[in-house]
Amino acid sequence: MTQREGGRRTDELRSLTIEPDFLEQAHGSALISLGRTRVLCTATLEDGVPRWMMGRRKGWLTAEYSMLPASTGQRTPREASQGKQKGRTVEIQRLIGRAMRAVADMEALGERTLWLDCDVLQADGGTRCAGISGVYVAAKRALDHMGLGRALVDTVGAVSVGIVDGEPLLDLDYVEDSSAEVDLNVVMTGSGRLVEVQATAEGAPFSRDDLDEMLALGAQGIHEISAAQRAAAEAVHA
Repeated sequence: MTQREGGRRTDELRSLTIEPDFLEQAHGSALISLGRTRVLCTATLEDGVPRWMMGRRKGWLTAEYSMLPASTGQRTPREASQGKQKGRTVEIQRLIGRAMRAVADMEALGERTLWLDCDVLQADGGTRCAGISGVYVAAKRALDHMGLGRALVDTVGAVSVGIVDGEPLLDLDYVEDSSAEVDLNVVMTGSGRLVEVQATAEGAPFSRDDLDEMLALGAQGIHEISAAQRAAAEAVHA
């Protein structure tokens, strides 16, 4: 059996905390910590929608993602200083936006735009998954504050799964992720419906049975994440 840091079981999440209203001035915010990975998530509601959506009586939701310079062992240059975003950044923020739109009622949102920002303070694997799980809470807090809580019809969360040394593991840290034979990110609603599955064999192909086992592990993890999301989203405002 694979020995994990801290004696964690193969089907066990890292220590998970979600602190709602972490920032005073944001419409909604949450700091999510998953092991040593920490992501600050904020939500900002603005009147109006992109020009191509005007007159449809529907809202829009979009996300941005970044890793702060000191979030990893080596300084990560700000992408603004390089004049463009990296492909990985664009991919992740599109994923976050898709995940949140999957549980959003755009008509209930009205002609408003919900901006979601995920800033990685510290990275130890699973930053995109932590971003999705944390930004749901920020969005729910913002919409509830504006009387628009009905615009989110379910929770949505994400978790990484992988095969390391031939064994399926839930919620990979950086060391596990960097040595995984198979790497999978699963995005799922609280009601158990899949939003997205990103699975890659880093070496030899994997079987359908392997995929089913990893998806089952992911569903278990997201069930736990969803409970933490609901508790944070429903916490009494300070």
